[in-house]
Amino acid sequence: FEFAIIAIIFAALIDGLDGRIARLIKGTSKVGKELDSLTDMISFGVAPAFIMYFWKLNELGKFGWLLSLVYVICVALRLARFNINSNQEPSWRDNFFEGVPSPAGGILVLIPLIYSLSDLNFFQINYNIVVPLFSITTSFLLISKFPTYSFKKIVIQRKTTIFLLFGIVLFFGLLLIYTFNVIAISSLIYLTLLPISFAHYQKLKKQNKDEKIQDNDDDLEDVL
Repeated sequence: FEFAIIAIIFAALIDGLDGRIARLIKGTSKVGKELDSLTDMISFGVAPAFIMYFWKLNELGKFGWLLSLVYVICVALRLARFNINSNQEPSWRDNFFEGVPSPAGGILVLIPLIYSLSDLNFFQINYNIVVPLFSITTSFLLISKFPTYSFKKIVIQRKTTIFLLFGIVLFFGLLLIYTFNVIAISSLIYLTLLPISFAHYQKLKKQNKDEKIQDNDDDLEDVL
């Protein structure tokens, strides 16, 4: 299971770069977009489902198989929705995904296994309860409209580049030494960001609504 998890983490890192590289070299195409979705389906849908099934869900019999199947279907629906979504949205919404993206979902559903492989497993956990709960919750988050942070629009200032590079080198250095500890902590940090992203989204949504009301009032005053 260790190598399978590392392969999925590597696939998630590559998934975060392939689109940028394609745009940089002007190699984007509709075929590439569909192939990207196909690889995402296998890497973050089918593979995690098989891993969790053969690790714990198989102990639940047909119910475990059903949970695995539902998860894969939810990943497929998430990718399909991402492909057909229009970009006619307010610019502030570009900072958010609609639902958990498939790479994050593929890692979230593996958190119980990652936790068991790390040195952070200080508590006794009933995996026969926790694993199905994570599978159901992740499946729901994938197809929900729950706003989650998208880090694609982050602008890095030139003066902070050196600190960013240092942070990346430090992260990967720790990842090589304390692989599953780092993955477990990173996954938990992402989990804590979910309610924060929801609150931030609601705040921006309210601000945008208030600005529209103010603009309409100003237009009405101009007419009068």
